[in-house]
Amino acid sequence: MDSFLKIFENHILIASTISWLISQILKFILTAIVEKKWRFERLVGDGGMPSGHSATVSAMMVMTGYICGLDSASFAIATLLAIIVMHDATGVRREAGKHAVTILQIIDAFNEVVSEKDKLAQQEKLKVFVGHTPVQVFFGAITGILTSVIYILLFHVVGIFPV
Repeated sequence: MDSFLKIFENHILIASTISWLISQILKFILTAIVEKKWRFERLVGDGGMPSGHSATVSAMMVMTGYICGLDSASFAIATLLAIIVMHDATGVRREAGKHAVTILQIIDAFNEVVSEKDKLAQQEKLKVFVGHTPVQVFFGAITGILTSVIYILLFHVVGIFPV
């Protein structure tokens, strides 16, 4: 049990998780402001502003650099992973979201043709929020970096991190 509790001493994991939570809460609030309604699925959903993926991997990268050193293999891996995730969020996943919009239009047209009695033939809707714009990824990265810097400052001042 003691070894499991060590997970709560993993500052890289903690700061990355906090960063993800902050980005999801921001996404929920921004969606509520723009759409003027509460969409609780935005608290865990993909896509939108800011990117939770970018926030998470950026926080991981900063914390890894701080704890392991900028010359460590761990920092190199974290940096490359962050670059890949953020590139993928604006590339493949963004294109998948665009395809989902087109497919949804086809499904809507199909569902209109299918009789109301034949519910089994009707098709389900796809998720559209799967990718990010470059701006969403940028602000996700800023969220992750700021979260980590604040985390480091708070815990360094308190004395939890070794100097």
